[in-house]
Amino acid sequence: MLMPMTRRPPAPATTDRLKIGLSACFSHADPGRSLFTNKTLQYVEQSIAHWLMSAGALVVMVPCPTGETARGDVTLRHYAEWLDGVVMHGGADVWPGSYGEEPLQEAWIGDRIRDLYDLAVVEAFEQEGKPIFGVCRGLQLINVAFGGTLYQDIETQHPGAMRHRDPTTYDQHFHEVDIVPGTRLAQLYPQQSRVVVNSIHHQGIKRLAPGFDIEAWSWPDAVPEAIRRNPRQGRGYIAATQWHPEFRARDGAVLDDTPLLQDFLAACQAARARPRPGRSPLRIRDRASRLLRQALLRRF
Repeated sequence: MLMPMTRRPPAPATTDRLKIGLSACFSHADPGRSLFTNKTLQYVEQSIAHWLMSAGALVVMVPCPTGETARGDVTLRHYAEWLDGVVMHGGADVWPGSYGEEPLQEAWIGDRIRDLYDLAVVEAFEQEGKPIFGVCRGLQLINVAFGGTLYQDIETQHPGAMRHRDPTTYDQHFHEVDIVPGTRLAQLYPQQSRVVVNSIHHQGIKRLAPGFDIEAWSWPDAVPEAIRRNPRQGRGYIAATQWHPEFRARDGAVLDDTPLLQDFLAACQAARARPRPGRSPLRIRDRASRLLRQALLRRF
């Protein structure tokens, strides 16, 4: 007896798919590099693009529009108008000067140019009312953009801190986090108050940005691990995690990333119909974009 064939539902039309921006990582010009000698490289890490694509979204890297080779009139605002949301992904340390401090060690100096670029991306998407999701460095950058500060190094500055980054195990280094009851994150993960996540960072939130809530803390040392803009602010969706939801444990024993991804994409879908424009986190419209342009002009 032949079994009836089950048909897959039709794939969404290209025009119906969400278009999600992904912030660029930077590999700055290096005359000692054998390939692309003395050229600035901008790139995305494969797994985070695949994470977004797993839900059917189209992923677009948002390149820095200014620099030595810049031509044309394309700006970050054009990307923010065209795309449905943006993900700020991980990478280099945040420069302590971005939150008013001097680097305590040379190794923690971070990447000032990438900070200016990331701030300009956040500014552009916030002004257009498009959802923003941050991962690892993305969480830290969002916190700084809206007035928060960071620990330059958790282990040396946070009393009783455990190790949050292991260079040997890298994305297979894990710890537990406590989800704060009553938060949106708690709604996404009912009956899961303490969960396991990866941990690949040594900087973290010291002072939370005004208007944001902490949705998860590392256990037992209580470092903020997830934040979200308070919905009572009446502004658009901004959320972030210190862990990388796109990285998976080999044994699968970490928090399921699906609810986080679906929550962000649902916000992007809603913003298509009703964007909620805000203002520049730096208080003056497009100030971050101007600072980025000026910094890059001074370099060349």
